[in-house]
This record gives sequence, C-alpha cells and structure tokens, in this order.
Amino acid sequence: MNRLTFFLPVVVFVALAGLLWRGLYLNPRELPSMLIDKPMPAFSLSTIDGQPVSNADLPESLFLLNVWGSYCLPCLVEHPTLMRLAEEGEIPVVGINYKDREELALDWLQTNGNPFAFSISDNSGRFGIDLGVYGAPETYIVDKDGVIRYRHVSVLDETVWQEDFLPAIAELRAESGAAQ
Repeated sequence: MNRLTFFLPVVVFVALAGLLWRGLYLNPRELPSMLIDKPMPAFSLSTIDGQPVSNADLPESLFLLNVWGSYCLPCLVEHPTLMRLAEEGEIPVVGINYKDREELALDWLQTNGNPFAFSISDNSGRFGIDLGVYGAPETYIVDKDGVIRYRHVSVLDETVWQEDFLPAIAELRAESGAAQ
C-alpha cells in the first residue's frame, strides 16, 4: 500500500504533464468539427423573409454556408468579401441567420447589402447546434452532394479567402473532376 501511495501521484503528474505538453502544439484557431465529410443535418425551417426552406433547396453545386447575425460586428467585417463573391458569382452563398430576429436581420441586409441566395432563420439556434456552431461568424464549404467539406470559425476576409478557401475549393473541384 505504501508503494501505491507513492507512485499514484507520480503517475497522475506524468499523465497531466503529457496532456499539457500536447496542448502546446494545438492550433487555437482550429475548432474541430465532427461533421467534416458528413452530410449537412436535415432541416425544415424558413428563410428570414418567411419562405419555407429545407435541404432540397440548397444549391446543387459547391457552395458556402455562412453563419451570421445582425448583432455580430465581425460579420460586418466579413460582409464586403461575401458581397464581392455574390457580385462576381464565384460561388453561391447561403446564410444562416443565427439566434437573431427576422426584422433586425432584414434591416441589416437592406442597409449593408444581401450576398445570400437565401438566408435560413435559426432563431432558436437548434440548427446551429446540429451543425456544431460555436457562434457567428462561421463559414462552411458544402459540396454538390450536401456534404460539409471545410469549416472556418471567425471572419472570412480576403486574406482568409485567398489563403484557405481558394485552395480548399480548388482541391474539391479537382476531386470532383469538373468545375462546379
């Protein structure tokens, strides 16, 4: 019993030190998602302007799924990039208005411009929970089959677009063998 009381703290210390050492090499900007390479969760909601929407209404090509809110200052920072993408028709963008009020969201889009093909209203946050959303803004790349292929937590600005999204999109398009 005496040996056990001596070695137990040593074993616990070594295990804890190992976990802390491993933590030093984790990227704090990367938040893992269990949905990468899995289909988007099924949903049947409405858009912020009251139209019914479900998985069947999603684009049949590679698209961005952007989580945003009228209360979200970082969303305002990324908005010019989303507007440019929509204006250039580079890739469809679908919005998820997360834990917001429709009238505020509609006013925000009217004031700042609307880059979204449509914006899903997720007032309760339930759809966001199904997606594993931590908060706005987050942006996903979803392939033509409705499979989530990439997730970015934080602002999608031009630098992130060039360094992270364009290579990921190019790789996905090369995998599919055809431009989407």
